[in-house]
Amino acid sequence: MTERAAEAGGRPATVPDELGAEDRRFLLQVAREALRAHLAGRVYRPPEGGPGVRALRGAFVSLHRREDDDLRGCVGLMRSDEPLVETVARMAVAAASHDGRFSPVAPEELPGLVIQVSALGPVHPVRPEQVEVGRHGLVVACGGRRGVLLPQVPVEHGWDRETFLDRTCGKAGLPAGAWRRPDATLHVFTAEVFGEEGKGSEG
Repeated sequence: MTERAAEAGGRPATVPDELGAEDRRFLLQVAREALRAHLAGRVYRPPEGGPGVRALRGAFVSLHRREDDDLRGCVGLMRSDEPLVETVARMAVAAASHDGRFSPVAPEELPGLVIQVSALGPVHPVRPEQVEVGRHGLVVACGGRRGVLLPQVPVEHGWDRETFLDRTCGKAGLPAGAWRRPDATLHVFTAEVFGEEGKGSEG
C-alpha cells in the first residue's frame, strides 16, 4: 500500500454511521467506472450519491488480480477534505497508476481485476498495548519514516500484536522493534472494508 498523504489539509474528516449495503455497492461501482474512464483516457466525474458517501473521510483502494489474488496496486489517503465518493474515485485511479511497486495497469487487465475499498475512521494516537488486532489499522512513524497497514492485513496473516507492530515498521523501512523507540509514534484507525467478489486484502 502507498500512503499518498497522511493529512489532506483543510477540514478534519467527518465519519458518518456505518455505510449501508447500497453505499458500498455504489462506491465499488464508482471505483470501477473511474478506472474504466482513466484507462480509456477520459475524465470521470463521479455522481454525488447519498449522505453516507459524501462524508469527509479517508479511504484506500486495493486492486487484486482475480486469477491469483495477487496485489496489483493499493493507494489511499488517511484523511481527506473531499467527499468519500470523490476520494474513492481518485484512489482507484492512483492505485492503477501511481503505486511505485507496480507498473501502471493496462486497459486489457481491467476485466481481471477485483476492487476492494477500505473507508477509514478517525486516526488517533495509542500506546503499543492498546493496538487491537482485527480492529485497528496501524500507522508507525519514526525517524522521518512512516508505515501503514490496514486492519485486515494482520488477520489475513495470523499475526499477533507484536508482529503487527514489527511488520508496520517494516512497511516504513524501519527495523523490527522500532516502535519501541522513544521517538516513535503510533496511531490507529478503524476501517469499513468491502470489495467485489474474489477480492484479496493485503495492501
